[in-house]
Amino acid sequence: MPKQISTTDKAWYVLHTYSGYEDNVARNLRQRIESMGMEDKIFQVLVPREKKIKIKDGKRRVVEERLFPGYVLVEMIVTDDSWYVVRNTPNVTGFIGSGTIPTPVSEDEVKRLFERIGEEEPTYKIDMKAGDTVKITDGPFKDFDGRVAEVNEAKGKVKVLVNMFGRETPIELDSLQAKKV
Repeated sequence: MPKQISTTDKAWYVLHTYSGYEDNVARNLRQRIESMGMEDKIFQVLVPREKKIKIKDGKRRVVEERLFPGYVLVEMIVTDDSWYVVRNTPNVTGFIGSGTIPTPVSEDEVKRLFERIGEEEPTYKIDMKAGDTVKITDGPFKDFDGRVAEVNEAKGKVKVLVNMFGRETPIELDSLQAKKV
């Protein structure tokens, strides 16, 4: 008697893995699909990533971060055989779903996810506006307070007026170097 509800429709499913092993699981699963001839039932394996802007050592860097640590997406047709191949891949702890039956991800969610990971360049989301009071969190003026004079969202920069020696001095900062108070 089959354990899975076999479907002829391919859909995206979410695998739970040990955190930090997502790429390892994806690589192992791709090898298993090829070696066990499951290309007709398991189509894509994806570790969703997003590009983000971080500042390290005063320099702006674009880094790729996993969107869902501990999870891998698989596009497949669920049968006993395909379920077995995926479920018994090293470091896979199970499918997301009730009991042993995986639950497919809705098409809307998959579409939104692909839109999110498809963005080539990360965009700047600056939650400051002219007149806001900010605390500088990085750089030579760290821990100084100031007032935002202008925001350049295209470049991700803010101009902050800092009170030094009794007068306001404009300082251009990366938006990640200041935080609203």
